[in-house]
Amino acid sequence: MRVMMTGVGAERFHAMDAVRGGVLILGVFFHATLSFLPGEQMWIVMDASRSIELSVLFFVLHTFRMTVFFLLAGFFGRLLIERVGAGRFVLNRVMRIATPLAMFWPLVLTAFIATLLWAAAQANGGTLPEGPPPPPLTVETFPLLHLWFLYVLLIFYAAALVLRGIVHLIDRGGALRARLVDQVVRLIAGPLAPVLLAIPAAAALYFKPHWMMWFGIPTPDTGLIPNTAALIAFGVAFSFGWLIHRQPQILENWGARWGVYVGSAIGATVTALMIAGGPSPVISIVEPNLTTLAFAALYAFAGWAWTIAIIGFAVRHLAGHSPARRYLADASYWIYIVHLPILIALQTLLAPYPWPWFAKYPLILAIAFIIMLASYQWFVRYSFIGAILNGKKQKPAKAQRAAPQLAAAE
Repeated sequence: MRVMMTGVGAERFHAMDAVRGGVLILGVFFHATLSFLPGEQMWIVMDASRSIELSVLFFVLHTFRMTVFFLLAGFFGRLLIERVGAGRFVLNRVMRIATPLAMFWPLVLTAFIATLLWAAAQANGGTLPEGPPPPPLTVETFPLLHLWFLYVLLIFYAAALVLRGIVHLIDRGGALRARLVDQVVRLIAGPLAPVLLAIPAAAALYFKPHWMMWFGIPTPDTGLIPNTAALIAFGVAFSFGWLIHRQPQILENWGARWGVYVGSAIGATVTALMIAGGPSPVISIVEPNLTTLAFAALYAFAGWAWTIAIIGFAVRHLAGHSPARRYLADASYWIYIVHLPILIALQTLLAPYPWPWFAKYPLILAIAFIIMLASYQWFVRYSFIGAILNGKKQKPAKAQRAAPQLAAAE
């Protein structure tokens, strides 16, 4: 998903790339909280030490993480298609998105099932408990797991290509886009951006059947037809990111006032959490009423306020090139693909020990990141896997040897 930009755009690219890598890495922090959530069992492994603090972290991260990701995906998607054209865009997305999904989904699913069975045996004294057979594999039950975002991205890319073709037929010279679309986008992206952008997601959540309010936007990790609320919420983010690329100065405006949105994001998040029942997860289906309407509006507003604040902060303070941030951005794709079975295994190993959550949670993260970063550096970064995920990279020694030869050739 990496495309070089020049001039002023290069600074914005570094900032956006840093955020993209950051939200993928936050996925590890997010899923690592699951075994510590208070209340009923909702994860494969539940630790004896539960944490209200990690429950709040779970709630906060879920409000904005994927909204940020899909906005950036739309931004980089249009950047790429404008640079290389529609044909090479399709080939690039097949290589970077479709191929990793097809290649890693069976491996991740196998590892997930293996760790699930091991965790169940550990909790049952070393033997597998009896239980119902898994549901048959259908369109409704297909287990995308945490790789659902790649599948949804492919849907959004296909839709973007179709809509782009239609727009170019209707508006051949681009006058309509310049005079109408760009002006509307600038209006929406102004000071009231979190309010205006939240409307579609709030409406989709409010009218969603069988909605568990506390968990916000339902994750489309099961089934080949994503739920409507997720499609609308993330589709709006992707579309707006695509349109923002036409006017990247919008990002500079967000950078100028990013701090304004932080306070409103915190206030809306805290209020929504209280309306939903407090910091402990509430596993119950709600019906549309004034309470759920208030929560949906605040939750969607908070997600967009966090999104604009985070991107604005990055544009303002992370615009320059950083080798460390670039490395983590490169590694983040691999980290996110492989992290879930690793976390489940570590959660299972540490669950029996009578340690407090504030010792176990950092330990799980530390061990997981050591494993994931080491595997990325040794087995992925300079291999064919790294070439698929991020493009081919030369090892430093080879790059240094090649530099004098390139200089001589010039």
